[in-house]
Amino acid sequence: MLQIQDVTIRIAGRSLLDTASVSVPAGHKAGLVGHNGTGKSTLLRAIRKEIGLDGGQISYPGRWRMASVAQEVPAGPASLLDTVLAADIERAALMDEAETAEDPDRIGEIHMRLADIDAHSAPSRAATILAGLGFDTEAQGRPVGDLSGGMRMRVALAATLFLQPDLLLLDEPTNHLDLEATLWLETWLKSYPHTILMVSHDRDLLNRVVDMTIHLENSKLTAYTGGYDQFEQTRRMRLDHMAALQKRQIAQREHMQSFVDRFKAKATKARQAQSRMKALEKMEPIVALVEDQSISFDFPKPQALSPPILVLDKVAVGYDDRAVLKSLDLRIDMDDRIALLGANGNGKSTLVKLFAGRLQPMAGEMRRSSKLKVGYFAQHQAEELDLSLNAIAQARRSMPGVTDEKIRAHLGRFGFVQRRSETRISDMSGGEKARLLLALMAREAPQLLLLDEPTNHLDVDSRQALVQALNEYDGAVVLITHDPHLIELTADRLLLVRDGGVHPFEGDLDDYRRLLVEQRRQERSGNKGDKASQADRKEQRRLAAEARAQLAPLRQEIRQIESRIQKLEREKQAIEAKLADGGLYADPSAATGQQIALHDLQAQLDKSEEAWLEATAKLDAAQQLAG
Repeated sequence: MLQIQDVTIRIAGRSLLDTASVSVPAGHKAGLVGHNGTGKSTLLRAIRKEIGLDGGQISYPGRWRMASVAQEVPAGPASLLDTVLAADIERAALMDEAETAEDPDRIGEIHMRLADIDAHSAPSRAATILAGLGFDTEAQGRPVGDLSGGMRMRVALAATLFLQPDLLLLDEPTNHLDLEATLWLETWLKSYPHTILMVSHDRDLLNRVVDMTIHLENSKLTAYTGGYDQFEQTRRMRLDHMAALQKRQIAQREHMQSFVDRFKAKATKARQAQSRMKALEKMEPIVALVEDQSISFDFPKPQALSPPILVLDKVAVGYDDRAVLKSLDLRIDMDDRIALLGANGNGKSTLVKLFAGRLQPMAGEMRRSSKLKVGYFAQHQAEELDLSLNAIAQARRSMPGVTDEKIRAHLGRFGFVQRRSETRISDMSGGEKARLLLALMAREAPQLLLLDEPTNHLDVDSRQALVQALNEYDGAVVLITHDPHLIELTADRLLLVRDGGVHPFEGDLDDYRRLLVEQRRQERSGNKGDKASQADRKEQRRLAAEARAQLAPLRQEIRQIESRIQKLEREKQAIEAKLADGGLYADPSAATGQQIALHDLQAQLDKSEEAWLEATAKLDAAQQLAG
């Protein structure tokens, strides 16, 4: 097993870990979680022996092979496939030696060892991993140097997975992946036969893959059984238990202190009072666990516009003279919540740039409301920040003529309060930079938010805050993300960008997962089947699409009801807060009005919950009939 025993790590005088201990049994998959900046990546570096320890030790069996994703991938002429195969240094050396060896005994040893490590299936295994991460057969033969930095990081991940080490260390493995590659990686890691320690803020990945969660907080490591949701539930119970113990101990101390104060001067009670004083001195105070201050986002309320706010009519868009997408017929209204599906390179970002006005139609017509304001979050936009400035100074550049008081108030909507707003951008974490970009994007209260991978550097709590903020936002949202959790909780329209077009996807993410699995199964079988079998598969896909289309209205209805229930719950909480304020009752008519409003809201909630139960029952019945 991997053992971390009483480990202390200090960086620049700050303790990231202080006598922290935890164990990961062999074959287990552990998720390492905690807020940004707590030291998760530093711990992985310590396990790799890239930095020294200030105390304690980290150990694992000497026979274990350990691997993690390289930070840089060679940018030379070697193909993607050859780059991945070269990661297995032993296999590469043996293959080279087999070409030149002359001693019969040595040749026999080489081929026995190659058989032991299953070297001859290596090209097939490497190709399968590359395909799962989004590289087709043609792409696998291209030079790795032709790829962008993000795509080369995918190759580095493929090389690490190909090695199949006994201890696999992963640090945010989905950051450079699209949704399709993320879903493939999730399945691959779930069936991985060896030990994994993974830093991730992807809630779905943690829930579906790991069997234990290690929480790094206050320089200590605490292990919990199960995925992220189970960790959250168990930790909540632990927080409540510690708070109750602290309350009970405080009451006990106060009772003992009261006895001492009353009787320490009386001879008949002096011995008992002295005994209680000693007990008080020995009593270790119970410190209740304090939750970290939560992050919250708050998009400003946009001015309402008449629908539609944006229309595409037979539009083509692309670069230079090459159209990436053609014949686009789309409409966006202010209440739309749209997620774009489709593998990288199919045109999702191109479509968003068209919406943002960064690209103009090559053909057709795009009509926008004359008062439409668009907020655009691009995944590489952090490079445009001036690292020498702080958040306030950066916002001043984007908000000329706005007072510092209003700038501070706007930044406060995104967690930049007091000292944080004056932190230099170069000293900010990736998550803080992402939150600053979200704040700058929303500065003019846009009616349309375009979000291209907004969660890459956000921790789990910040992602949840983004979910809540988007659900409370009154404008339209178009979202590109590899985070299934974000899509499932915020999007009610799915558009599939593929084969040069954009089409509604009639289903949910589970349907999309099944579609991807089926496509990969067909790709593995290749073109071995005859035309009849190909026609059968085409017919199966048609029938599956029809089944999804029949279920789509019910799913849409359920999502709309859930959104309405969330809105009613927020309104109910606001009224209950007013009713809890004693000052309200100075005006009896105002108090009565709030009570009537609360009664009406509760009636609407009851009606919506009944509608939700009825709709979900219909969906369950339809799914059973479908298969």
